[in-house]
Amino acid sequence: MAEIRVCALALDGVISFDLGCAVQAFARGPGVDGAPAGFALTTCGERRGRVRTVDGFELRVEHGLEALRAADIVVVPGRHPHDAQPSRAVIAALRDAQDAGATLVSICIGAFVLAAAGILDGRPATTHWGFCDDFRARFPKVDLRPAVLFVDDGDVLTSAGLTAGLDLCLHIVRRETGAAAAARLAAWNVVAPHREGGQAQFIPAPARADSEDGVGPTLRWAFERLPEPLPVARLAAHAHMSERTFSRRFASEVGTTPKRWLLAQRVGLARDLLESTPLPVETVAARAGFPSAASLRIHLRRHAATSPSDYRRAFRSPPAATSSSAPTSASTSVSSRSPRSA
Repeated sequence: MAEIRVCALALDGVISFDLGCAVQAFARGPGVDGAPAGFALTTCGERRGRVRTVDGFELRVEHGLEALRAADIVVVPGRHPHDAQPSRAVIAALRDAQDAGATLVSICIGAFVLAAAGILDGRPATTHWGFCDDFRARFPKVDLRPAVLFVDDGDVLTSAGLTAGLDLCLHIVRRETGAAAAARLAAWNVVAPHREGGQAQFIPAPARADSEDGVGPTLRWAFERLPEPLPVARLAAHAHMSERTFSRRFASEVGTTPKRWLLAQRVGLARDLLESTPLPVETVAARAGFPSAASLRIHLRRHAATSPSDYRRAFRSPPAATSSSAPTSASTSVSSRSPRSA
């Protein structure tokens, strides 16, 4: 099998960690000699020479955009500022690479570059959770998937934030050269070959309003009573408003409905309890206001793309070094691509 030619495009302001994910996967194979396993990595810039990183140092690359012409896979790491418009030359080079049959990959906020080039229009994609609102506003034609670690849409792949780039690169190694090669590379990098859950589990739970006006006092009152039934009528009565007025004020001040806010707070409390206590899942569910453990499982999976047991395992204590459990069915990725044929 011929080596797969990978070209990492380091634009000015490149995030060196994101670029490092590509280096570790495609240029630093298992073993101290760093021999790549089935891949050959080239790093290029918009032009040959110095590339400024966002991390306080510069890189020197030997190739410009012409290197993309020979690539089987083009990797675009994130850069700062994330919303800087790529040059016409960069957009043309990426489109030409795609037209020539290359697979295009973004890491973290590198998705903004692919989206600006129109490459993600009509496709599922993801990026760092902290930039999803801005991404969605800028690129409404993209089917954004904020909760997953990465999206494999065949010839275009995107990762969520930062370390999710390594998850995606390992997935590409697995997809192109097999599970055994990916497992060896993961072991050398001391990471799981397949991580459970999605990036939604890392998104901070919505903060409670702390205003002394409007519905703020009722939010604090409700948060202290999450295990209790809290219909809108009860919340409105506490706020001394009619249900209609309360719902309207709530939407204006909080930006969502009372029902959705309560659900987010209950999921957030459940996450806190899973992280900080050894309580059984049934008890966590009751204390957070869910009618059953099954209900908690449903809503935690919707909000954090994982199960209570997997969430606790990830955040309460590190996994055992000898664990050999198989990955769960948690939504870690979206994939519609079979392995590349030899």
